[in-house]
Amino acid sequence: MFIIIGLGVVFGSILLGFTMEGGKIAALMQFTEFIIIGGAGIGSVLVANPLPVVINTVKSCIGLLKGNPYTKAKYMELMQMLYDLFMLARREGLVSLDQHVERPHDSKFFSSYPFFSHHHHGLDFLADTMKVVITGSVANQDLADMMDIDMEASHEECLKPSQIISSLGDSMPGFGIVAAVLGVVITMGAIGGPPEEIGHKVGAALVGTFIGILVAYGVFAPIAAALTIQVHAEAQYMACIKCALLSFARGDAPLTAVEFARRNIEPSSRPTFAEMESTVKNTGSSRPDAKAA
Repeated sequence: MFIIIGLGVVFGSILLGFTMEGGKIAALMQFTEFIIIGGAGIGSVLVANPLPVVINTVKSCIGLLKGNPYTKAKYMELMQMLYDLFMLARREGLVSLDQHVERPHDSKFFSSYPFFSHHHHGLDFLADTMKVVITGSVANQDLADMMDIDMEASHEECLKPSQIISSLGDSMPGFGIVAAVLGVVITMGAIGGPPEEIGHKVGAALVGTFIGILVAYGVFAPIAAALTIQVHAEAQYMACIKCALLSFARGDAPLTAVEFARRNIEPSSRPTFAEMESTVKNTGSSRPDAKAA
């Protein structure tokens, strides 16, 4: 929602100032300039990136409309899931987790936590790590290194949409100049004609430069920044899982392991220890799926 409001403020203030100076909005409606700049931008993205990455970039941009998904409630769900999982392992043994981590997307246990079960990076990361923990064949330091490698690979993949949008924004002023130069070429061919026609063509050419600079700094740059912030938020979510798993792997109590996860959350979204303890214990003790899983 805020991204729409922000873009509305950008375009609204520019158009308002333009009309207050006596400008006519119709003079900015140079659709050929939009075609040149937009087509060149889309083409450059297609040349530089595989189609699946482009599709993922579009989905990520649309996802910004939903706002930051990593709220306090989502972190509480994560800590609840971790606590229930560790309690299940303590109560029934690590082997009891096999049925859940081997096919995590079909697990009734994980399906009880909607956000986490649909978070493919987090779910696969936890399941793959728990498989290693269950085997007991990897030292804690090696397990930490293994998780860092996994998280780094996921982080690089998640950063691609913001990098693509940032690169596209950097190219927009150049494409705007291309459109302006083409307009000047057309203008030069019209020299000798009516002055008002030449003025119209010069104005249309300058609109190309205007569009390129506007979308570069008013649209693509802030969208790229918003995507980067969202990637960092996901990295924090993944770090919570990592710290909890490391704590559990070295034998800490479930509540202690979840506390390690809580400490990774930034203060603005972090629940207090009392809130976390009350939620995981009271909710966990009454979950039929946690008892019967």
